[in-house]
Amino acid sequence: MSKESRLGATYLGNGRCQFTVWAPIIQKVEVHIVSPEERIVPLVMSDRGYHHSVVEGVEPSCRYFYRLDSEKERPDPASRFQPEGVHGLSQVVDSHFPWTDQKWTGLPLEEYIIYELHVGTFTTDGTFDAVIPHLDRLKDLGITAVELMPAAQFPGNRNWGYDGVFPFAVQDSYGGPDKLKCLVNACHLRKLAVILDVVYNHLGPEGNCLADFGPYFNDRYKTPWGAALNLDGPHSDEVRRFFIENAIHWLTEFHIDALRLDALHAILDISSYPFIEELAESFHKQVEKLGRKAYLIGESTANDARLIKSKESGGYGLDAQWNDEFHHSLHVLLTGEKTGYYQDFGQLQHMAKAFQEGFVYSGQYSSYRDRRHGVSSKDIPSHQLVVFAQNHDQVGNRANSERLSQLVNFEALKLAAGVVLLSPYVPLLFMGEEYGETAPFPYFISHSEPDLIEAVRKGRRDEFAAFQWEGEFPDPQDKVTFLRAKLNHQLRSDGQHHILLELYRVLIGLRKETPALAHLSKDNMDVRIIKNHKLLFLRRWNGDSEVMAVFSFNDSQVTVTLPVLAGHWRKSFDSAGERWQGGGSVVPEELGSKREVTVTLGPWAFALFVKET
Repeated sequence: MSKESRLGATYLGNGRCQFTVWAPIIQKVEVHIVSPEERIVPLVMSDRGYHHSVVEGVEPSCRYFYRLDSEKERPDPASRFQPEGVHGLSQVVDSHFPWTDQKWTGLPLEEYIIYELHVGTFTTDGTFDAVIPHLDRLKDLGITAVELMPAAQFPGNRNWGYDGVFPFAVQDSYGGPDKLKCLVNACHLRKLAVILDVVYNHLGPEGNCLADFGPYFNDRYKTPWGAALNLDGPHSDEVRRFFIENAIHWLTEFHIDALRLDALHAILDISSYPFIEELAESFHKQVEKLGRKAYLIGESTANDARLIKSKESGGYGLDAQWNDEFHHSLHVLLTGEKTGYYQDFGQLQHMAKAFQEGFVYSGQYSSYRDRRHGVSSKDIPSHQLVVFAQNHDQVGNRANSERLSQLVNFEALKLAAGVVLLSPYVPLLFMGEEYGETAPFPYFISHSEPDLIEAVRKGRRDEFAAFQWEGEFPDPQDKVTFLRAKLNHQLRSDGQHHILLELYRVLIGLRKETPALAHLSKDNMDVRIIKNHKLLFLRRWNGDSEVMAVFSFNDSQVTVTLPVLAGHWRKSFDSAGERWQGGGSVVPEELGSKREVTVTLGPWAFALFVKET
């Protein structure tokens, strides 16, 4: 895409700037340049409601509004930077950056080991710059991809990021666009991919001025967070163009390796050429031009395999998607919680199916939804599903925002790590999970409108009612709620926290170095439930490499007979071992028999064996 055709204020060099805005309901659009020298310049209206002009005497750092029909003044919908926040002036930005990542071409999706973090709470400073000193530790842990929660400009300086209202602008309190580029560059120099969470299902309520420019929203639909975007009605071509250009903006200008597309189930679109399909096609065309590896990773509760099926197979062509039901199956087995959507889970067969196929609900009746739910994901390749024991939603959308470390004992924490990291899927860790962080991750905001603040509080109370959570919960607007979410990185060197960190490091190392674990395949895998014992038996292989794992979801010691095992097996990992402060291992170091083998496992324990060749 040429500079001259982009939306927003595009600096062309030599004091020249192209201003382009879509405003089909406005007859006259002017750019009001406020600083450094105030003036008003008219834009020329062209086809389909676009207004544009090349303006002389404009340099980076120039601040401006758009003036609409000589009355309203609004920031640029495609602003690249909002240094004064969502209600302030937009700023012209020079896209040039001294990149040093020219040798970086990305990683295969199969090699992604994802670490999700929130920039504002990951460090004390809460900035992009402050993340960089931690990258070497993440690399040492074995992480290969850093996922940033949304960084598009949101109101105030405390927010999860899903209330963004300027999709092209990088949050000012995090450091703005150049600091994000510095972080991406630093990641690439360490061979770490960068995933950015983006929101194309709604815009936040405060500072949202797009409706003043044109029909960006569709009153035929509603999302849980407000008006739905107009992706299938009159003028929807230009709305789609806005968000597709945004995706390509992150790919090209910021060298982002993958986008995580938030809540695709809330994108309402009945057109014959769905927005998601058009987005995927446009994005992948640009990836091909760039000659590097980059991906679109969806999030959806719909269990709709079409999202990640190829266009030739009748799908939309995304590269991967999150699989919440792997989490739900694991969470209920570990905690026993059965409220809200957890009521659909709790049997070991759910965990087994999550291993075997991905989606647990593939058309059967869901008690939570009072209807059938989902389609089969059996034919979806393993590397197209992302699994986790925790993430921002599953922690933050609890009444008290407890992490798993506050809900289960140390042995169960280790078991959760083993289930995720030994699975045949792409694993994701939520920041601090690797050492058992104890700080909660509550929902927080810093809105300025009292009615909106109260509406958010009420919305949270209503959400918690479905889970039968009662009592007081953290006030999203209170700064203390935000500060409580800050990570305590010092914990990583203390007692069981340090042991858990080492356990994650070792398991990730085994996953990378053992061909049977590194090769992500449902076909090269056998998963069985060991009846009456709440044990899951897993066998995976690739060529001559073969592993076997046994996971116990019991709160007491259990002795079981394993399926027939041909050959000689060496114990590679035992969560009950002394190194991991377990209760003492009772699993033999070696197994060698063509007959059935009896093994004793401690509570919440798991063991991994590698077949000797």
